[in-house]
Amino acid sequence: MEKESKTSKKTEPGMEPAMKSRNTSATKSRIASESSSRANVAQTTTLASLRCHHPNENWLCLCCKDALCSRFINRHMLEHYQETTTHCVALSYSDLSVWCFSCDAYLDAQVILPLRPVYETAYLLKFGEAPPLRSVEYVVQA
Repeated sequence: MEKESKTSKKTEPGMEPAMKSRNTSATKSRIASESSSRANVAQTTTLASLRCHHPNENWLCLCCKDALCSRFINRHMLEHYQETTTHCVALSYSDLSVWCFSCDAYLDAQVILPLRPVYETAYLLKFGEAPPLRSVEYVVQA
């Protein structure tokens, strides 16, 4: 029997069928090439969405560092991905989750090494302290 991670999340409702592809190799290369600059995260964590200036449910594009609102507000981050298709990884300011539009899934930013500095910086800026250390459990499938 498989254990489900406490941090695992279900797919967001309202995903368009075009977003359902599981292009993991493209995502891996995108994550590897994206900047994890702490300065860029720090400069944008307090901004409202750049397109609609909505203060809630904003996401940070980890490729270009634009702050855009979620699909539950005015869908600007989703539109950004649909317009570019290469800007597929974004960090939520609300819960610091990382979503991959290409994979149609959440990514574990504490385990994926290129994402860890971005997550740690966002956590520090949001809570004023370093994130707690997390033990990682690996599930062995029979």
